[in-house]
Order: sequence, then structure tokens, then C-alpha cells
Amino acid sequence: MAATYEDRYWTSSDGLNLHYRNYPGPEDAAGVPVLCLHGLTRNARDFADLAEALCATRRVIVPEMRGRGESDYAPDSDTYSPATYVSDVEKLLAEQGITRFAVIGTSMGGLMAMIMAAAQPGRMVALVMNDIGPEVDAAGVSRISGYVGQGRSYPTWVHAARGLAEAHGVAFPDYDLDQWLDLAKRTMTVTQNGRISFDYDMAIAEPFAKPGNAAPGNLWLAFEALRGVPMLVVRGALSDLLSPETVRQMAARNPAMTLVTVPRVGHAPTLDEPEVRAAIHALLDGTE
Repeated sequence: MAATYEDRYWTSSDGLNLHYRNYPGPEDAAGVPVLCLHGLTRNARDFADLAEALCATRRVIVPEMRGRGESDYAPDSDTYSPATYVSDVEKLLAEQGITRFAVIGTSMGGLMAMIMAAAQPGRMVALVMNDIGPEVDAAGVSRISGYVGQGRSYPTWVHAARGLAEAHGVAFPDYDLDQWLDLAKRTMTVTQNGRISFDYDMAIAEPFAKPGNAAPGNLWLAFEALRGVPMLVVRGALSDLLSPETVRQMAARNPAMTLVTVPRVGHAPTLDEPEVRAAIHALLDGTE
């Protein structure tokens, strides 16, 4: 079966070669393109199943931020920040001539979406916020700080899966070995020495620890730029990053928001859950 996406690249303002998956969709696609933005330690593979489904009716673009996947690692770790990631993505959108689009943002990707909306309101016709909001719980940030950049490696995929289960079992208490294996293959890669390690530059941990990078300030002001924009918030019922109170405030500030809570899941839902997938299709169908 032929691949439904093309590996493409663009160049950042500071000269990095950055990778994205381009799912062209049908030639007569009527819907606006969808931009999928991954989380802190993730990559384009996170959206593989969802993008395959969405590209039946529209173009889907899945960029890999600097330091992840096939994108270049940055020589200056201070550029591993949401503001720089947004600048990189804006350059890609400009090169592609994309002025109206929908966004699906997981965790850090959702923070990026809010920054983009505040900078240039009116372009985003729909938004999926996956387990993230304008206010980020300190407990979740502390947990992420405890594992990001540690550089663990494993001899086999089964060892890698068991390592993930040990580290993240609280967030996914019902996962079986096959699901942990799938998560390992989304987030890790085989290195030159044959070991399996996480598919990102360990240096992203350095700026993450600095104030304002894990969760940029004043994002409630950025969220106001999304008032009236059709929005789906996906929350893991066990999330330690997005609180029910923050979700209530988001709904009060944007009456166009709907919520799907995924039971027995923490940070973050995969977006492949049947109830989430149905809600995403319903949201995007309204943008035709």
C-alpha cells in the first residue's frame, strides 16, 4: 500500500533543517488544512493514525519541532522554547501559503496554538486542545521535569515498553504490553549503537527548567483570542496537568467549546480513543 504522506522539510530562520509529514488529502478537498502540533518529548508519529483518518477529506500537516524526530537538533538549547517553535511553524505556514487552518495541539502543541492565536487572531477556524489549557498545574510540570532529558536507553522494544510502563503506569493504568509497545515505537528510535532511546535531543530539558518555558505566562490573555472559535478540549480524567477547574474557566470564556473526558487515562490521551475521534471529526466537519 502506498504511503499517504510525504516526508518534507523546511528551513528555520536560524538555518535548521526541519521535518514535517505532509498528508496531501484528495485533490478536491473542501476542508481547511489541519496542523497537528505534538507535545514536549514527542514527534510526528504521535498523529500517525489520526492523520491517516483525517487526510481522507483534507490536507494534514504534522511538523516535528526542532530537536525531535527527523528535525535538526539546535546548537543553542535556549531555542528549545514555545516562542521559537511557533516562529518555526509560522515560517512553514507562510512558505505553504496557508492563511486559514485548524489546529490539533497536544500538551505543548496546545500552548503553541494559543500563542499563535494571540499573535494573529482570526486564522484558526477550529482547535483541539489535548490535555492542556491556559493554566498548567504545577504537579504535572514537576512530574515532567522528573523524566525529561534523562537519556535512558534499552536493549529491546520489550524492555523499552516495560520502562515506559514503570514510569507512566499511573497515567495509563489499563494499558497492556501491546499498548506500551505502541507507545514506545511512537516515542523512541533505534540508535546507531543498536540501543533504543527517546527520539529527541536531551538538551530540551535545560530551557524547560527555566521560568516561562514549561508554561508561558499570561496565557489566559492568549486564550481570549480564541473566544468564539469552535474548540474541542480533550482531558484525561487522571490528568495532573489540566485541572477540572481550568476546564470550567475555559468553557466560561469560550461558549463554542465542547469537552470530552477520557476515563482511566492521564496525560495525555492518544486521540485515537473512539469518543475522541468522533468528536474531532464532528468539530472539523463544521469547518467545511
